[in-house]
Amino acid sequence: MGFWRAWRERRLLQRVAIADDLWARLRQRLPILDGLTVEEDAWLREQCVLFLASKRLTLLEGLELDDGDRLLLAAQALIPLLHLPEAALYPNVREIIVYPDTFVSPQRYRDEGGLEHEWDDERDGEAWDRGQVILAWPGVQASGGWEAYNLVIHEFAHLIDLLAGGLCNGQPPLHEGMPQAAWSAALQHAYDDLNRQLEADPDAETALDPYAAESPEEFFAVACEYFFSAPDLLSEHYPQVYWQLQQLFRQDPRTRLAASLASVQHPATPGSEARTPI
Repeated sequence: MGFWRAWRERRLLQRVAIADDLWARLRQRLPILDGLTVEEDAWLREQCVLFLASKRLTLLEGLELDDGDRLLLAAQALIPLLHLPEAALYPNVREIIVYPDTFVSPQRYRDEGGLEHEWDDERDGEAWDRGQVILAWPGVQASGGWEAYNLVIHEFAHLIDLLAGGLCNGQPPLHEGMPQAAWSAALQHAYDDLNRQLEADPDAETALDPYAAESPEEFFAVACEYFFSAPDLLSEHYPQVYWQLQQLFRQDPRTRLAASLASVQHPATPGSEARTPI
């Protein structure tokens, strides 16, 4: 990080702080934050300030978000970066566009015969290589629990994918000591397995959302969703994929899930840090 950037960030953090009660309410809204260490919690709190100050947030069609709503979005986007300082604040994201509901996205596809097809597709989110992330607010609100769904993490996973040379292909930049061959083999095996199940029965109840079978990049994004919001399911059905993501993100969300479940089963006394899942 450059000297001037570090200086600006320190100055911003000195001027702007998230109130304790606002942060406590956010923690209540996001069960997937249960089990964070004191250091991780402090890092996330500071990075939310920097993230919201550095990204243009464009709200469409009269949508209004209060400070708690903005934090809800920022915290979920930043969970994957807890131990990825090299990707801090998503350097390839300039703008976050939020719709009040599902939006229509024009699609274009050229088939093998050269015929071009165009149609409008209803979507909850998109990530563009031009530095924009588009989200439908209901999807953001529905994210944050342990239900194997997180729109924010899904779309920002595409931006992590794009950090490797600007291509979205399920091949994000790997750390030293992570062989590319092992990464590719683990994800390809799971991707092929999912496609085999759906080819045999399009209505099969698969371990991962069938959307993961659309393409390698969508498989990666869905796997990231499950890694952070249903780590028990991903590790049970595709342990090698879980292991690779654990190495990539330097996290093990299963420990946070266990902490969250424990806080529900054994509610703490007033003043403790028990969380209530939404």
